[in-house]
Formats: sequence, C-alpha cells, structure tokens
Amino acid sequence: QVQLVESGGGLVQAGGSLRLSCAASGRTFSGYAMGWFRQAPGKEREFIATISWGGSTSYYGDSVKGRFTISRDNAMNTVYLQMNSLKPEDTAVYYCAAGLTSDTPGEYDYWGQGTQVTVSL
Repeated sequence: QVQLVESGGGLVQAGGSLRLSCAASGRTFSGYAMGWFRQAPGKEREFIATISWGGSTSYYGDSVKGRFTISRDNAMNTVYLQMNSLKPEDTAVYYCAAGLTSDTPGEYDYWGQGTQVTVSL
C-alpha cells in the first residue's frame, strides 16, 4: 500500500502561481511513476502530468504544457507540481497518484484525497 497526501492548494488570482506537494508513505515510493490529475465539477478527471520513477521521463496534458512542471524527490518521498500562469479554468480538485508512467487514470494504483485549487479573475 502507498498512502498519498496532497497539500498546497488554495485560492490564487489569475496569473499567479502555486506549488502542490504530494507526500507518500508505505511501500517504496521510488518504484512508482507519479501522476497529477484534476477534476472540476461536472467534468471528467483530466490528466495533468506524469513523471517516471527515476524522474528522467515526464510529459504533460495539452492544457498545461509550458505552465506546469512536475518533479519528484525520492529521498523525501514527495512529488511536486509547480503551477504558473494560472487561469480560472485551472480551478479543480487536484489529485496525485502512484502507478505507471501514463496519462490514463486506470494505470494508477493509488490515489490521494485531493486538494482544491481555485483561480479567481
């Protein structure tokens, strides 16, 4: 089992930045790829970013390319999502997940509870 806890969400103005963190505990964190997804009310869960277990491979959803950066610190059992140039349409609950390097939610075995990000005009 891997337990995941997200933090760092909140309210920010459009154009601002936030950094989300996801702390892992339990089984070996470094053995898993990590991903970030988000879900807005009434919408499907959307892929944001994924990073391989060693950190050498990462890729992003089209809606966040060039604005968001995923990174991980295996010594700290933590994965990060740096979000810049935030837009109101980025408002959602953000989830981290552990599994395969993939943009598909079904490829992830473990999920956090989520953290709310709200971007105001």
